[in-house]
Amino acid sequence: MQGDKRTKLLNKNILASFFIKGWSALIVFLMVPLTLKMLGIYQNGIWLTISSVLVWIDMMDIGLGNGLRNVLAKYMAIDDNEKAREAISSTLFMLVVIAIPVLALLLIWVYFGNPYQLLGVDRAKYSFIEQTLTVAIVFVVTSFVFKFIGNFYMGIQLPAVNNMLVTLGQTLALILTFIASLMGSHSLFVVVLINTASPLIVWLASYPYTFGYKYPQLKPAWRYVNFKAASSLCNIGIRFFVIQACSLILFMSSNLIISNMFSPAEVTPFQVAYRYFSIMLVIFTIICMPFWNATTDAYTRGDLMWIRMASRKLNYMMVGITIGMILMVVLANPIYKLWVGEGVKIPLSLSISMACYLWILIVSMRYSYFLNGIGALRIQLFFTTLAAAVFIPIAWYSCKTWGTVTSLVVVMCLVNLPGLIANVWYFNRIIPHK
Repeated sequence: MQGDKRTKLLNKNILASFFIKGWSALIVFLMVPLTLKMLGIYQNGIWLTISSVLVWIDMMDIGLGNGLRNVLAKYMAIDDNEKAREAISSTLFMLVVIAIPVLALLLIWVYFGNPYQLLGVDRAKYSFIEQTLTVAIVFVVTSFVFKFIGNFYMGIQLPAVNNMLVTLGQTLALILTFIASLMGSHSLFVVVLINTASPLIVWLASYPYTFGYKYPQLKPAWRYVNFKAASSLCNIGIRFFVIQACSLILFMSSNLIISNMFSPAEVTPFQVAYRYFSIMLVIFTIICMPFWNATTDAYTRGDLMWIRMASRKLNYMMVGITIGMILMVVLANPIYKLWVGEGVKIPLSLSISMACYLWILIVSMRYSYFLNGIGALRIQLFFTTLAAAVFIPIAWYSCKTWGTVTSLVVVMCLVNLPGLIANVWYFNRIIPHK
């Protein structure tokens, strides 16, 4: 009966997420040509590079968000609201404690460091990087505190609600960007302001609804802050944090490498190719994300048969993902022209290598979501750390030797391949077929 309820809830989340993520994908597709038209290739490249730095800031919660969703799923499986409220309150407290020094250190770097050099920006072409980064950092650091609400919904097996909140932030950003475009704005500062403030507005609005109306019994409060619980969350969270940070190194540092080795203008075709092929990643995430905490629930209850059945269903999905990737490569050039016009040139070799990179990433994540759900993180921790350690020097060497962005993506494929193999092996060891 529990397995049946779990499956029904999972199916509802997948169905709802398809509509939500479909709208989200449409927003991303509309936003790319809109910002490109507003800013031009060079300033758009600067924005894409800044956004990759902002993702790093978002990661500074040391994995507390993912730790919360795992712990919360366990407490909800045994109906322990008291412990669940402790976990939520302790997480919010720790996020605030982290946010204050992070904000201070980043602002010191902006005004006393050399952000122009790090981002590969020519001061003669854009001289307001300090003001732009200040606005971005303040809003993103504040958002990374309040987006624990999304982790809360994922922990109670409602990832579709988290997806909806994220998409509402994107929708608001698209509307405001479109209005700015109609007013004739070509300001990078305005684009950064809109894209960083919009998600924060949504998170702030969702807090009173979530904990004041919908789930008042789980509302965070100072008296529920438990330092022992916070320490436990940090232990779990740090493992998630290291895995996520290393994964981000493999992609987000690529923008910085391209910007420094070539030009910020070269970041644009790289990102356009990534966003095109990441459609399959979006589809995969819609289907697989609910399995994470459903797996936690099933594993806590000892329902391994449900996990095995769910895994078999995902095998069929991977066949469809592979066929879809091949078709996307075949149709890439005409879709690029229709989407971003003739101004952005993307070679076929970049499209093929980007498709291979995302295919490897998707297959690896297909197994890692199950492993994350049961807290089996050691193998992932080892291989993602190893990949991150070797990526930057190899990527730097490949760019110098072959002088193409494609060579960088090939390196991204090669360093991720061992992790894929390890995830498949580890999953089959922990969850045997019989």
